Amino acid sequence: MQRVGFLEVCQTALRSVAKIMAMVALAIALAVGVNLAAGFDSSDMRAAIALPPGNAVTDGKALLRNALPIDNKPVRELQRSFESMSDALRARRISALSRNLSTANRVLTAKKAGLLAGVPADRQPQAEALIAEMQADVENMRADVEAQDKAAIQVKRSQFLDKVGQLEALMVDHFPYEIPEEYSNLPQLKGRATVEVETTQGNVTLVVDGYNAPVTAGNFVDLVQRGFYDGLSFTRAEDFYVLQIGDPPGKEDGFIDPATGKYRAVPLEVMVKGDQQPTYGITLEDAGRYLDQPVLPFSAYGTLSMARPEAEPNGGSSQFFFFLFEPELTPAGLNLLDGRYSVFGYVTENKEVLREIKQGDKIISAKVTQGLENLVEPQQT
Repeated sequence: MQRVGFLEVCQTALRSVAKIMAMVALAIALAVGVNLAAGFDSSDMRAAIALPPGNAVTDGKALLRNALPIDNKPVRELQRSFESMSDALRARRISALSRNLSTANRVLTAKKAGLLAGVPADRQPQAEALIAEMQADVENMRADVEAQDKAAIQVKRSQFLDKVGQLEALMVDHFPYEIPEEYSNLPQLKGRATVEVETTQGNVTLVVDGYNAPVTAGNFVDLVQRGFYDGLSFTRAEDFYVLQIGDPPGKEDGFIDPATGKYRAVPLEVMVKGDQQPTYGITLEDAGRYLDQPVLPFSAYGTLSMARPEAEPNGGSSQFFFFLFEPELTPAGLNLLDGRYSVFGYVTENKEVLREIKQGDKIISAKVTQGLENLVEPQQT
């Protein structure tokens, strides 16, 4: 069975913890005038300065919204106006939400033309209908804010953000880059797909992102379409770490393509923020990109990622895992799996089911419910 390299990650984690402890000690020393320079070199200082910020996004739906290849400032402002409500809700400053509603209303009215400018002409009627719905939603939420009905606000906020995501999806009018020719023999997902997975503990909904992991996502959707995962057992279930599945019966560790009779291997694939296409075949650490941040990070409970042999970045095939995010063990924005494994989507509905799954539980069935038209079948040579 292919395994996520937990031992290696733990060793790296210990080194990171030691470095962080040194940085904390330095901060204390600076505060009280003690000189610890002998135990702290310039590379440690550079690492401290460049550490990713905290308060990372930990919701799969929000990560998927941020990962869309669009550049429309009004829609991102609209998105932020509702996403930032979570801070006020946690602090019980519900009255402060009026400002968020006012910002959203201003974008939907005064900046409506800017919103529509990002949508292809043939989709603008759908966009206009969504904008009208959201304008009504904003007005309806004002009564909940006045009544300080936190539960109603949370439900309507989530529904509103789903509509923002739909509007943003309408703005994507083409696949944004060319996938390297060497992967043309593999399935590719040029867009997104939704997969409903029925397990022995309940159903979960996955959104698979081919914009940022087209080869990995295409391989997964192809296997779902083949019924490959139906009836397979979870082979690994570690609390606060991973649920792994995809090891077929018999001696093989992955999928044997009936068209070729060979093990189908997929490359490590990581899209980095600011890059035009994914990095293939090498971990970000081995590429010397220690501080670069993936577009699809391991910062959400229910992150989907490909398993692979520890020493072979391009050895993944059918086995994948759900990452069980635990913020105290894997701080958001400082996750040691980022850039080492290919993330290709997130669980978006019923994440609580993952907590109930144990080793030996099964996927009863997996079906693509949306986005199958984005799957490009491989070219056989």
